[in-house]
Amino acid sequence: MKKVLSLLLFLLCVLPVFAEDTRMSAGLGLEWNMDSRHNFAGGALLGFDYKLPRFASAGFFLASSSNFNNTFVVEPALVFRAYRNEYEFSGFFFQNELGVSFIIEDGRLTSLPLVGFGAGYRFLLSSSFYVEPYGRIGYPFAFGIGLMAGIRF
Repeated sequence: MKKVLSLLLFLLCVLPVFAEDTRMSAGLGLEWNMDSRHNFAGGALLGFDYKLPRFASAGFFLASSSNFNNTFVVEPALVFRAYRNEYEFSGFFFQNELGVSFIIEDGRLTSLPLVGFGAGYRFLLSSSFYVEPYGRIGYPFAFGIGLMAGIRF
């Protein structure tokens, strides 16, 4: 596991050096959500997206959440995102999410379809780095509010 994380960190640091045009991005984030029936949950996200022509991008994210009691949730999802600024791959965005929610509650595994809608703003800190506050609503998680930080390459 340490080797995989070290390789990922190395690639995230080295790839922007060779990139002429930023077409992809990868980020990590933290989220506060209602991914549990009984209480709020805290979560972590790993996201990746690829810039499509004009104002859109497509990608995926993997989120995991826990209410720190008896519920643990893993959410892999595909994401389609539309940016308000054409060609910029930054600024205001709206996104659709489609995936599966794997819920482990009291030792039982349940899987439910995941459908979500979100919005946020991608702030560019440089040509390669960004910070992204966002919010999302959907099923079965109700809502999520978070902050991602990442790299464009």
